Amino acid sequence: MSLSSSHPSTIVIRGGRLIDPLLGTDTVGDIWIHNGHIVAEKDVGNSQPLVIDAHGLIVSPGFVDCRVSLGEPGFEEDETIATGTAAALAGGFTLIASLPDTNPVVETRADAEFVLQQAQRAGNCRVVALGAVTKGREGEELAEMGELISGGAVAFTDAKQPITNAEVMRRALEYTRMWDSVILHLPQVSALVQGGVMHEGYYSSVLGLRGMPSAAEEIMVRRDIALAELTGGRIHLMAVTSRRSVEEIRDAKSRGVRVTADVTPHHLLLTDKELVSYDANYKVDPPLRTPAHIEALIEGLVDGTIETICSDHTPIASEKKAREFDQVPFGISGLETLLPLCIEALITPGHLTWPQLISKLTIGPGRLLGREKTKTLAPGTVADITLIDPAVSYCMDTTRFRSLGRNTPFHGRPVTGRVHTTIVDGEVRYTFGK
Repeated sequence: MSLSSSHPSTIVIRGGRLIDPLLGTDTVGDIWIHNGHIVAEKDVGNSQPLVIDAHGLIVSPGFVDCRVSLGEPGFEEDETIATGTAAALAGGFTLIASLPDTNPVVETRADAEFVLQQAQRAGNCRVVALGAVTKGREGEELAEMGELISGGAVAFTDAKQPITNAEVMRRALEYTRMWDSVILHLPQVSALVQGGVMHEGYYSSVLGLRGMPSAAEEIMVRRDIALAELTGGRIHLMAVTSRRSVEEIRDAKSRGVRVTADVTPHHLLLTDKELVSYDANYKVDPPLRTPAHIEALIEGLVDGTIETICSDHTPIASEKKAREFDQVPFGISGLETLLPLCIEALITPGHLTWPQLISKLTIGPGRLLGREKTKTLAPGTVADITLIDPAVSYCMDTTRFRSLGRNTPFHGRPVTGRVHTTIVDGEVRYTFGK
């Protein structure tokens, strides 16, 4: 969306800590924005700028989320494109990728175009569409990938529905090489997790709940890596949670296999012990695992094995979360909680520096979606910028969520740090408290 007459054509962000992982810079200074682009001060002419005082704030390229459930069409009781993109702005995201887990599934050109048109109409953050790998997300017959690309899809996924047929996955990886596109896949052997509600281990035994073993993920990780190596295709493993998965990905990358992966904040902070409370907000897929697995995920982030952190935003209407525990859908509403949770899990303990964390929220997912070169504060680029207040302390409050989804176990949690302002296309689209 271009700048309108109701928005200033010139903005200056003064005195912020400018962190640009793409350029490798971390300095204090000003950012000038004119007609939607980052420019040098000398290029703004006599324009009267809107001044944003960024002293004490971090100024970052806009965050990117590589996979978000937006609900619309078909599940508007959970989320709409308008509410989901508004939540993204509050979370600091200037670009998100919409999952095809809608009704109808995003498997045609018209389906992809609908998502993009609704996002443009909402006028919040940028949205790109992810197309389904298989028709109906049933894992049997490939969707019309060429049509989806023509309709604006940038990558392919069956969302949280694993593709169990290895031949179908092989053909999909071969086909997507035509566009150098990527398949995002949930690495999980469905037969091993059927009926499961939590990690298989000590606490599932104590609670008498059906478990989901880490082996279900590890087996599929090995298969997907083998197929990517065979075909030369690109595979992205969504929400990895297992120590062995991280080891397999690390080894594959060292061999040149085109494999990437992401992790979520809740898998970095929470363990399967939380399920003792029977709070359905802890029921996620893949499940929360043990401290040993968390340690491996953090190691993977530190050494670059894992390049992307994702919110895994899965909003669920409150009436659905009120069902019996085994009938409650999996998922956490994560867009508006990601930043403070990452600070708690990674910055405060000293695992990652701010430039490293911002890279996981910009460069990693941006590269996945073909938008890496836009994730910079360099003059000449479109002004998609996130301002962070890293020191403010507060308690999370789901009543302030812009998302329709209130399904999170983090309500009332004391945290530090939040998004202060989100700028998209040179427009201030979100400011906390306004």
